[in-house]
Amino acid sequence: MTITTIDDSQRKAAKVAGLACLLTTAIIAAANFGINARLMVESNAVETAKNILAHESLFRFDIIAYLIYCAGILVLLTALYVILKPVNRAVALLATFLRFVYALVWIFIALNFFTALRLIGSTDYLRVFEADRLQALAKLYLSGYDAYYVGLLFWSLASTVCSWLWYKSNYIPGVLAAFGLISSAWCVACTIAFIIFPDFASTVNLWWFDSPMAIFEIVLSFWLLFKGLRPSGRILNNQTN
Repeated sequence: MTITTIDDSQRKAAKVAGLACLLTTAIIAAANFGINARLMVESNAVETAKNILAHESLFRFDIIAYLIYCAGILVLLTALYVILKPVNRAVALLATFLRFVYALVWIFIALNFFTALRLIGSTDYLRVFEADRLQALAKLYLSGYDAYYVGLLFWSLASTVCSWLWYKSNYIPGVLAAFGLISSAWCVACTIAFIIFPDFASTVNLWWFDSPMAIFEIVLSFWLLFKGLRPSGRILNNQTN
């Protein structure tokens, strides 16, 4: 048995994790609500294609934002691992892997967007196809946000595991850790239900899947950035070897 202590690497990682989460959240929010909402026209492939071609640089910036977001997630998961591995290294590693899979999903989405741009662009060898067919196919790739809900399952699982470690460590207030555990488990349940039963979205709005969990991670980020980690004072099994 050993009493957990907080070292300098954990304190620094807490600051990095808080800053990384807030920055990545701001980036993805700007990309989704500031760019996608402007360019994408729901159920209208022609208008969507016209908007993208008219603002191609903005669309490419959207892709860059996704890649930066992915890089930010990698920074975040590394910092979280440094913080939480003294609590339980194996479980912290599991959370890291789950969040890594979520990061990979955004690379997949970025590649889909590149493909869509190629389909509606001026690529010579695609001119054998009618423009409307290419636009419809491009819209299919732009609807790759179905991949987001696959990634969301891994994000929510990672958040659930991390929240359990937060609660066990007592590094943050227990109420906050408990809220994270509940909101993350809720997102896991909703995402699984949605994947199996697509009509589930008519019962529980898609916004309610991840919003509570996102609020938890934002609040946690501010706590880590400005309050840092508090001494545990708990006696934990030594599982760091």
